[in-house]
Amino acid sequence: MAAANGSGAALFSEEELREVSGVRLGDGFVEVMCGCTSRRYGDAVGRLLIYPSGDLAINCDCTPGCGEDKLTPSAFEKHSGRETAGKWRNTVWAMVEGEKVPLGKTVLLKYYNLSHNGSNKGRSGRLSHRDEFIRCTRCDKERRFKLRTKEECRVYHDALAKLNWTCADLTTDRMSCDDDEERGSRKVLKGCSRAASCTGCMKCVCFGCTMCRFTDCACQTCVDFYSNSRSRMI
Repeated sequence: MAAANGSGAALFSEEELREVSGVRLGDGFVEVMCGCTSRRYGDAVGRLLIYPSGDLAINCDCTPGCGEDKLTPSAFEKHSGRETAGKWRNTVWAMVEGEKVPLGKTVLLKYYNLSHNGSNKGRSGRLSHRDEFIRCTRCDKERRFKLRTKEECRVYHDALAKLNWTCADLTTDRMSCDDDEERGSRKVLKGCSRAASCTGCMKCVCFGCTMCRFTDCACQTCVDFYSNSRSRMI
């Protein structure tokens, strides 16, 4: 696996990408070689870009000078001349251990599945966000934020954006700097539906959804989320 350094390194572990061909770690994305095979035209190859938001884009290299870039996997499948288009998870492939493996059978779609197919939904069908903590700038104690509803997510979102957040700003619970901090053994329990002491997994870590991103918020995170969402609909 050949790869350049970049913040994309945080998206997948080294073990997950070890046998994947054409990996490049970019600034906020992972790029891998991909392709789609047509019985008539043969292999069309491209470069699949994977973003933590779940967005996927393919820059096509099917022929020298092909100007098609930022294609959706479905559009790339059609562009390749695939006879049975419409099942890109099975027809668009990556090279893993020297073999063409459908994207749907690789780890490469885990963020796509998380944002599009509700892989982080709990038993009730609602998005499952684990509890988070913010440290008070006055007493230096960490306080828990439960993220079970959109309202609770907004409280945490706004608190995280406040530089000098204090216990007095906590509106969901009556708490002051005089109250004891949770014990460490209690803090590890963050409400993951998969494992009580989970440190973060696809079931409880959300990289952005309509429950924890807000149309009336002007922060860059929310603006980018809804801008990308609109782009996917175009």
